Amino acid sequence: MPLFHRDSLSRSSRNSIADTNERHGTGLFGHRASHSSRSSYSGTSSSASSAPSRHSSLLRGRRSEDPAITSARDRVYRAEAAEKAADKALYESRKAVQEARNHVKKLEKEAREEARLAKIKQHHAKDISKRAKPLGRKFIDY
Repeated sequence: MPLFHRDSLSRSSRNSIADTNERHGTGLFGHRASHSSRSSYSGTSSSASSAPSRHSSLLRGRRSEDPAITSARDRVYRAEAAEKAADKALYESRKAVQEARNHVKKLEKEAREEARLAKIKQHHAKDISKRAKPLGRKFIDY
């Protein structure tokens, strides 16, 4: 007996499968009819009007959708985009603030270092000035 024999299903189970296909009529990706229900459409198989529609049920639903629903969906999409842009702007703003604070800290550190060096220079200048004071005095002759 072959593995995929044509009469492997009983006649009653084939009828129940055909009945469920005829009742539901649509599948996940559009119209899906069984072979037995397709032959009941028309005697001519070449006519385009008797062929079932092959469009996705998702696209069909959008075309016949209420304008208020479409408008609401568009507003939600715009709000989501605006929120995303606001989040990005907030991130960029926080980043700019952090960079500015780091720059100010760097400037303060440089200013403290320059002040320290200026004090050292001032101290050295004072020492040199003390040493230079006695210069230029007149000698007393004995």
